[in-house]
Amino acid sequence: MNWSLMAEAFPRLLEGAGLTLQLTLMSLVAGFILALPLSLLRTSSSPLLSWPVQTYTFVFRGTPLLVQLFLIYYGAGQIDWIRATPAWFLLRDPYWCALVAFSLNNAAYTVEILRGGIRAVPAGEVEAAKALGMPYQLRMRRIVLPAALRIAMPAYANEVVLMLKASSLASIITLMEITGTARKIVSESFSPYEVFISAALIYLALTFAIVRLFRYLEYRNSAHRRRPPAEIPSPPTRVARRAFATVQAS
Repeated sequence: MNWSLMAEAFPRLLEGAGLTLQLTLMSLVAGFILALPLSLLRTSSSPLLSWPVQTYTFVFRGTPLLVQLFLIYYGAGQIDWIRATPAWFLLRDPYWCALVAFSLNNAAYTVEILRGGIRAVPAGEVEAAKALGMPYQLRMRRIVLPAALRIAMPAYANEVVLMLKASSLASIITLMEITGTARKIVSESFSPYEVFISAALIYLALTFAIVRLFRYLEYRNSAHRRRPPAEIPSPPTRVARRAFATVQAS
């Protein structure tokens, strides 16, 4: 084991970790913003609203992310009308191609996660909100979505971890995140063992931080379940029963 090489590789890999975190966070934010309204359409009873969203999630969940990345990175330049639009200024850059692919893929999974959370909201709470006269928008904002987000948080935490690991695919299209930087160091040093162990340790550290963050959020959101039960009064003692009988006799 070449420890000196690992020590030299770590600073360069940490520079790549910045791009990894940037891609992960931006794709998560964009994916969540896109998934929130789509999840409401997905749970709609109208087929005209739910079927297009179901088709979108089926396609992006049923095909590999690497294929989607290649289609956007290599395929966008083959379509003439895309090159004639302002979108081409973004899609000709590998960074934005990776961000678009990651965001669309993450949104597809997040839609299904939120759909499951919305479906799991107790029907009694929704009926109570209807009985109070809450309109649909207010009911969703105050009752359904907060409860659905609490229910879906463990599954969404897994999706965040998977998105972090999937960001390594950006190295295929020349982006120098953790994996791309590691491959470059390996091509210079011809020591893949030490370099990729260092990269794996960085991924493990980031995953650990994400898991701890979501555990803290779950702990904060479950405070109502940790309230101590109401104290049950202890049965009266013999002295108390005798005193009570004396008072009644007098």
